Amino acid sequence: MTVLAAVIALVGSLFFALGAALQQFEAAGTAKPTLLTLLRRPRWLLGGLSILSGGGLHIVALGLGPLTVVQPMGVASLLFALPIAAALHGRRPTRKELSAAGLVAAGLIGLVLLVPESEGPTYLSPNGVLTLLAVAGIASVLLWAGSKIASPAGRAALLATSAGVLYGATATLMRALVDGSWNWWYLLALPVPALLALVMLQRAYAVGHFGVSFASLQITDPLTAVAFGALLLGEPLPSGLVPIAAAALTAAGTFALARTSPMEARH
Repeated sequence: MTVLAAVIALVGSLFFALGAALQQFEAAGTAKPTLLTLLRRPRWLLGGLSILSGGGLHIVALGLGPLTVVQPMGVASLLFALPIAAALHGRRPTRKELSAAGLVAAGLIGLVLLVPESEGPTYLSPNGVLTLLAVAGIASVLLWAGSKIASPAGRAALLATSAGVLYGATATLMRALVDGSWNWWYLLALPVPALLALVMLQRAYAVGHFGVSFASLQITDPLTAVAFGALLLGEPLPSGLVPIAAAALTAAGTFALARTSPMEARH
């Protein structure tokens, strides 16, 4: 069952990578891609369906195998996404791009595996939800503002990081709902960070540096969820020098992608 879980998670990563590459291809080169515009593009919708399929397969894999096997397979989406995106834009990924992506993936796998597993159900109070939304909102606005004065690669990274923070908040709120922290307005609040994250991510994709934006999203989303878990739910954080080394790898890989990832616009 563990082998089956790994295979399913790997296929899910491929679907997720394909979906991200398709959506980036449609958003690339657009000054301010709106969801209404993108929703009228069949290839962008196909990308969304592929991402949902990848997420569903990841959930199935988690039900069949241990987290320590499934999560690293999920990180493989970065290594799948770069060649797919390059092919859509009519080129081949360079060795430097793939090497940088490998650094990010290695560091992210280390960080994912080092996070202690939470014990017991998750409870998030109404004040905790308000704090979650406020912190995520302020952080995302600051990152969006910083993107206005950044280089193109920096703008892609900051916008995708903003999306990752909002997705991390969404994941934390979803966990609380699944574990029984029930309140009717929690359901109303849930789509807000998710939709804002989607908008921010499409703006990051529009810049054209797909490797940078996708890597930034892959890093920020889980790390933000871990940070919120520690801040609001009292969950443990990894300690020691190994997590620092893993974080340094992800930072180095993302910086290298910013230097090697080319600007791409939709043809």
